[in-house]
Amino acid sequence: MLNGKHLIAGEWMSTETTFRSEPVSGASHEFCVGTVALVDRAAVAAEEAFLSYGGLSAAERAAFLRRIGDEIDARGDEITAIGTSETGLPEARLIGERGRTVMQLKLFADHIEKGEYLDERHDPALPDRTPLPRPDIRLRQRPIGPVAVFGASNFPLAFSVAGGDTAAALAAGCPVVVKGHSAHPGTGEVVARAIEAAIRACGMPAGVFSLIQGGRRDVGSALVQHPLINAVGFTGSLAGGRALFDLCAQREVPIPFFGELGSVNPMFILPAALENRNETIARGWAGSLTMGAGQFCTKPGIGLLVDGPGADSLVATLKQELAAIAPQDMLTGGIAEAYRRGRHEMAEAAEVMTHLASDSAQRTAAPALFETTGAAWLENEALAEEVFGPLGIIVRLSSFEQMLEAASRLKGQLTATLQMDTADLEQATRLMPVLERKAGRVLANGFPTGVEVCDAMVHGGPYPASTNFGATSVGTLSIRRFLRPVSYQNMPVELLPRS
Repeated sequence: MLNGKHLIAGEWMSTETTFRSEPVSGASHEFCVGTVALVDRAAVAAEEAFLSYGGLSAAERAAFLRRIGDEIDARGDEITAIGTSETGLPEARLIGERGRTVMQLKLFADHIEKGEYLDERHDPALPDRTPLPRPDIRLRQRPIGPVAVFGASNFPLAFSVAGGDTAAALAAGCPVVVKGHSAHPGTGEVVARAIEAAIRACGMPAGVFSLIQGGRRDVGSALVQHPLINAVGFTGSLAGGRALFDLCAQREVPIPFFGELGSVNPMFILPAALENRNETIARGWAGSLTMGAGQFCTKPGIGLLVDGPGADSLVATLKQELAAIAPQDMLTGGIAEAYRRGRHEMAEAAEVMTHLASDSAQRTAAPALFETTGAAWLENEALAEEVFGPLGIIVRLSSFEQMLEAASRLKGQLTATLQMDTADLEQATRLMPVLERKAGRVLANGFPTGVEVCDAMVHGGPYPASTNFGATSVGTLSIRRFLRPVSYQNMPVELLPRS
């Protein structure tokens, strides 16, 4: 049974104002709305918890992360039931996302136990060096303190209450205050109960985790501006993320804002691949474009190709594949409305051809496909803006030189993809120096949906894909966001931090 309350440092608390969830199916539930007072209480408890949690050994924190994963799995059926009800995502998707979330927690546990993430360095003393001796200097990475995390709408598990940002911060030694997303508050509550159980089982300080449900802009603003919060993890819209980013920068003591804000994830379909594999590429693109109703941050929304053999066949196959895909439920009614608005604006744009734009009702979204010329795309920046949902646009270019120009004009992206055959190697070689400056992940002959959680993954990119191009929100490197280097000079071993 859901209680609809906030979990603040081990205590389930209610507030006077409530909101009702808006599930795709099943019963609606009432949840308390977050307040600025709750933010303060959670942040103070997080700072108190940091005094002990930040000094724990990697082995102790690893055991805690693994226990969280076990507690989430123990509630697997309950999470799947409430998650599918609230979001409309298929049962298989929720089960897979839960597996990814648990795997991520355990991967981070393994990673911190190895100790490599600390980047320990030691320059031994050189007392006889002339003209001046050198002191003994050691470097360690240390946790930065309490972290605020904003749950994402499109991933109720992997990027939410116990998702990547929370797991990375806890792995680093930082307590977490989560602002849950109102699209799936019930899912968030069940996951918070799993974390609560892990806290008790591992004897962790209660303030190491808090969940604030719902809440309006004042709650988000108060969270990022609270003087005890030292960093923010965010996945969401460009407008919302940029507003929070600005608040972080305007603080008396500015803090880092690690925001993932959106991306169109362009695909560059080179001539030989276009001629030889146009139908295969079209089918793969259709599947990637509509996966999860197009609500993946890595959805390949734009395909750029030089007009030539295979172009018409690719368009025809893509249109046929997309037309056969039924409308899908979107995460919220607001997201569905924004998708319809974006689709309408695309259809009304000058020099844009509509291949497919079936209407969709209420909370559903049907695939849409548009086409424009390279000249029109370069002229109209709005055509390169993200439309969250199953919408794609083909940019038919006049030459490879125009493709290079289009690549150079792109804003920052999470991903960029090359569809290429061996005969395309020369053109791909010319594109690579441009694409690696535009995206955090560059793919060859694949589709960007599906982000592997591993050591080498970068899920981030130049602005506006993310607000910090040197960071990733996926993979073990994400832990480094919540650490800072400290040098210890002539420090007795007894005073050095525990590994």
